[in-house]
Amino acid sequence: MRAAVSAPSQEQATRTPEPPAPRAKPVRATAARPSLPAKPKPGTTLDGSWDRRLGRGAVQPEMTVDLHGHNLGTAYALLDERLDRAVNSGVRVLLLITGKPPQGEPPVARGRIRAAVGDWLAASRHARDIAAVRSAHPRHGGAGALYIVLRRRK
Repeated sequence: MRAAVSAPSQEQATRTPEPPAPRAKPVRATAARPSLPAKPKPGTTLDGSWDRRLGRGAVQPEMTVDLHGHNLGTAYALLDERLDRAVNSGVRVLLLITGKPPQGEPPVARGRIRAAVGDWLAASRHARDIAAVRSAHPRHGGAGALYIVLRRRK
């Protein structure tokens, strides 16, 4: 038994489907925010000449802090005390020796002190006095040391 198939009516055959109407985007009310002066991010306040001189190793550090042989607690205390001394005596460039990372197959983790130094400096009471932190030139320790550039005192 076959079902009868009805042919579409002529009105349906000539009608073309209409494209869907475009959706209107919702309007968001935004309050005008007063523009605040951009606060420089830590480590981005040096000009190009400083970066070139540090990259060439042409800057001689005025004070050195060696954290070899320290655990996290004593290293932090020593760094804080030396930063205090450097800021109060007007030192501009401090060399922080953390030690070179272990050699081996990747991935090789950094030392615990080197990994913590960035957080220590950002949370330090002297964070406002630090203009930049850069990797040291090989003659000053390379991958095992950092330059801490302090701001000029006014």
